[in-house]
Amino acid sequence: MKPSEQTTQQIERFLKKIAQKFPTNEDTSLVTDIHIRVSQDSGEMVAFDDDDKEITRCVVEQWIGNTDEDFYDNVECVLHNTIATLNILADNLGILKPYSFVLENDDKETVGELYIADDDTVIIGKDLMEGLDSDLNSFLDTLLKEN
Repeated sequence: MKPSEQTTQQIERFLKKIAQKFPTNEDTSLVTDIHIRVSQDSGEMVAFDDDDKEITRCVVEQWIGNTDEDFYDNVECVLHNTIATLNILADNLGILKPYSFVLENDDKETVGELYIADDDTVIIGKDLMEGLDSDLNSFLDTLLKEN
């Protein structure tokens, strides 16, 4: 699912609303995660803090009634890319680091880690991790054969 320009703009506005709730000039908040819950039926995207207190919400029209089996994988990719594009905004919330953006489904189950805001930590995307197990196993087999 390729996001439309409208979808990208909605997500960017959503993230900017989160940033407005945690400005850098106030006391640093002790929130450790921003939970982003997306509904496959309604297309609704809601951000919560650690105490399940709503931060902001919006409806992404492109996601309404989406029945794709890989819906959450696609949403995770779109959100990860958008947050990474707005990394200066995401890295400078008035929240004590490290904090992360976490994608959840309707049942409040974690679907994926979208972004970690920490000066020393970086999330490697799924595309970079694909096939890593087989590469490491092959490397280990080669090392063991040489001994």
